[in-house]
Amino acid sequence: MNIKQLLVEKALAALSAAGAPEGTNPAVTQSTRPQFGDYQINGAMGAAKALKTNPRELAQKIIDNLDVADLAEKVEIAGPGFINIHLKPEFLANRLMTAEQDVKLGVASHAKPQKVVVDFSSPNLAKEMHVGHLRSTIIGDAVVRALEFRGDTVIRQNHMGDWGTQFGMLIAHLEDLLNQGVDLEKVALADLETFYRDAKKRFDDEEGFADKARDYVVKLQGGDAHCAKLWQLFIDTSVKHSEEVYGKLNVTLKRDDIMAESAYNDALAGVITTLQAKGLAVEDQGAQVVFLDELANKDGEPSAFIVQKSGGGFLYATTDLAACDYRSNQLGADRILIFVDARQSLHFSQVELTARKAGFLRDETSYEFCPFGTMMGDDGKPFKTRTGGTVKLADLLEEAIGRATEKLAARESDLSAEARAEIARKVGIGAVKYADLSKHRTSDYIFNWDSMLSFEGATAPYLQYAYTRVSSIFRKANVDSSNLVGAIVIDEAQEKALALKLLQLEEVLDLMISEATPHVLCGYLYELASLYMSFYEACPILKEDVAKETRESRLILCNLVAKTLATGLDLLGIEVMEQM
Repeated sequence: MNIKQLLVEKALAALSAAGAPEGTNPAVTQSTRPQFGDYQINGAMGAAKALKTNPRELAQKIIDNLDVADLAEKVEIAGPGFINIHLKPEFLANRLMTAEQDVKLGVASHAKPQKVVVDFSSPNLAKEMHVGHLRSTIIGDAVVRALEFRGDTVIRQNHMGDWGTQFGMLIAHLEDLLNQGVDLEKVALADLETFYRDAKKRFDDEEGFADKARDYVVKLQGGDAHCAKLWQLFIDTSVKHSEEVYGKLNVTLKRDDIMAESAYNDALAGVITTLQAKGLAVEDQGAQVVFLDELANKDGEPSAFIVQKSGGGFLYATTDLAACDYRSNQLGADRILIFVDARQSLHFSQVELTARKAGFLRDETSYEFCPFGTMMGDDGKPFKTRTGGTVKLADLLEEAIGRATEKLAARESDLSAEARAEIARKVGIGAVKYADLSKHRTSDYIFNWDSMLSFEGATAPYLQYAYTRVSSIFRKANVDSSNLVGAIVIDEAQEKALALKLLQLEEVLDLMISEATPHVLCGYLYELASLYMSFYEACPILKEDVAKETRESRLILCNLVAKTLATGLDLLGIEVMEQM
């Protein structure tokens, strides 16, 4: 149980004993300033309002019944009824010593682990991954890592777009190239953007090609073996491109995590049948439509959710409903998280409402659409190449590594060229990821090379450098960090601030997991690194006049900082290095 949970438990008991209404929120929060203590219990004001009594008097009754003698050195009332908790240094030290022996740094597994399906990345296999896929891929991956770290069972679902009208066009173009003896990987699909563009041009301009493409769509959806073989060749090569990007990005998606649109093809007719049987889908201008009063416009007109086209074709809507049924009823998910561009908010509201009514989503399954904002260029518009084209994700990552290489070349180093290249890779990729993850998920942000590669401020290079600084202390001391002896003793204010921050990792992960917001972990790691720098300046470690017990205590603190930075960055998919 983390400190906040412990205080919530004790605060609830004290509120009850003080006569507060049942269900009162104790409102336990971390204090924003040291003079206000380490934590605050702010529930007295709300309870006093309900009881129509003086909040400070109620706060005193709460304190009289608050059993915190084992963990708090001072409890005081502030303002209209805030209760400030000042924790004992000995309590913090004992907790840290326990965390130091734990591979997960004292972070417990969830008492009731959940099965969580996470839908993220989801590129369209008709094109190479571009910058628009970055946010879904790395935000989803960070949340997945945190969920697994806390003990939940995670089922990754890479809902790749591998079905639909455009694939008839692509298969027809691919067949013609293969008949001409063109090598599939080296030429035909070496550049997916060019391949798609060439196929689209033929579709628009070449007589007979569009008819052939439409015919191939029908054959593909009907299970034609020849079309399926060509489609599979195209898919395999496309997936290989995606896997290369995932490798560069250091994300945990594997081929087995792909649950593409085509996987639901056999279930789509049943989706429509169910919607019709329940009176949800009705015919409108030849199409099957679900009308949702819950999403009516200002004129009271219900939202129209088309689930089958007039010609009988299925849509994203149909596939997403089938995915709901599979994830909730077959996989038995407790939570479903979907990381998709914010512009699809209406669509997923329609999906959830329809799926709930149809029974595709059980009441026990939480369906959480996790929208994200847009990566913008310096001009405040969606990030593009200088010529206005789409930026390929693989090219962006290569540029990041190249810029990091130049940045590191300006720093003195006795490392080998091979070691410097590996560091540049970690710094470049880490910089791109942290710059994105550190922004609130729903916010747009400006992509800027200079700021993200800086060794100052809230950046990956700063945090990676902070880690190397801690590692260098152990090299200078000639001490093995895995064999530290002694105990933590907290005397200085900087030691206490650092200790408290170290013990808040679990709280941060809880917030990150519940809200699907990696930026809270990014902020925590930056605050931890900053507090470490203050501690390092104020609290000597290796000076000759430092007492042995103090030196050992501070080395343990250093080791915990290093392990927490490495663990936190790993949960974000960012690598550290021992030297820079």
